Amino acid sequence: MPTTVDKSIHADLRQIIIALSDTLDLVAVDDVNNGKRVAIIAAECAKQAGLDEWEITFLFDLGLLRDIGVSSTHVHDRLLREFDWKDAQRHCDEGAALICGVRPLSDFVEPIRLHHTPWKELESMEIPGKTKEHANRIFLADRVNALAAPYYGDRAFLLNQATRIREEITTRTTSHFSPLLVMDFLAASTVETFWLNLEPGSVHAYLGRMMKKNSPIMTPVRELKLLAGLFGRIVDGKSRYMSNHSLGVSRLARHLAERMGLDDMTCEKIEIAGLLHDLGKLRIPDEIMEKPGQLNEFERHIVKTHSFETAQILKRIAGFDEISEWVAHDLEEAGSSRYPFQHRPEQIPLEAKIMRVADVLQAMLQDRPFRKALNAEQVGSLLVMMADKGELDAEVVTELMQDLNNALVAATPPGSH
Repeated sequence: MPTTVDKSIHADLRQIIIALSDTLDLVAVDDVNNGKRVAIIAAECAKQAGLDEWEITFLFDLGLLRDIGVSSTHVHDRLLREFDWKDAQRHCDEGAALICGVRPLSDFVEPIRLHHTPWKELESMEIPGKTKEHANRIFLADRVNALAAPYYGDRAFLLNQATRIREEITTRTTSHFSPLLVMDFLAASTVETFWLNLEPGSVHAYLGRMMKKNSPIMTPVRELKLLAGLFGRIVDGKSRYMSNHSLGVSRLARHLAERMGLDDMTCEKIEIAGLLHDLGKLRIPDEIMEKPGQLNEFERHIVKTHSFETAQILKRIAGFDEISEWVAHDLEEAGSSRYPFQHRPEQIPLEAKIMRVADVLQAMLQDRPFRKALNAEQVGSLLVMMADKGELDAEVVTELMQDLNNALVAATPPGSH
């Protein structure tokens, strides 16, 4: 009997949360452990308080996801530099709005919205006590991380700063932080391992231990699409020029996949892949994303890395093998050395060729810093020219041109500019 190929998607919510954290940490550019350190601080303080394993895990995940509303390197830098940045609440509100309606993450909505609210305000709010506690624990962990951030990478230097950081947090007892939570932090941070866990090599070992302690939570396709859409909205928030780009690529890629006769599950996967294809762009500094003129050679090298970053994140999710492969190929031109993988045309699967056409077309429909959006006639002419030059797959472009009007509709989601 012929072997049946299982094309369904099996993904663990725990791994997806870690991948979300990896994505968010790209915003820091040179510091890819920012969210993980906040998660470790929160978990260690929760252990000191004697909380149960479920709550420790919840706080760990909340620490990973707390800055889900931050896509800008400028915002990230301000949050680290300034203890009381006056615009900090904006990213809390945006983060809560992003995950509202994403059922697997619904319990995080209110703690994320409140995770920069000082205790003197939070204490009197008419909300559940646990929500107050969780939000304030993450606020405390977040600020400890911000105070320690300049010293990561030098163990002796970090340990030398521990007393100053503890004093800085203590001075804000009652105003910013619950006295009970400050006591937990002071007790947990007396031992050197509290601080050493925050060093780069220790972070990944800690993460591995947390993953082993928790059973997988398998996520159905419908919820995977919601989570992928969340990733896409985070990336598209990076720049005003990218509004709805990931959603447009996803819709168009699925439209083309269906026209080309791919099976239902492959169409589901290619829709998810379209939402996830640009994750690595979060590591590109704002000034490069928004630059109105041509990029210099150094800036082009930075941009080239984003497809690699995206694939690396997705490879960590078991069950996303094909999706990560399509994304890795997506940004490569046939016969080109423009992006890091440099695959030959015969190595590129049809799904990736479809995604590349969808990506290129959707970008043409949007304003960019160096040009205005193209009209339908310009888009069609340019796609055909790129196919003739071997930069896009000719079969996919031919299929698209037979249905160009509907393709343009698919690539332009409601609300796009």
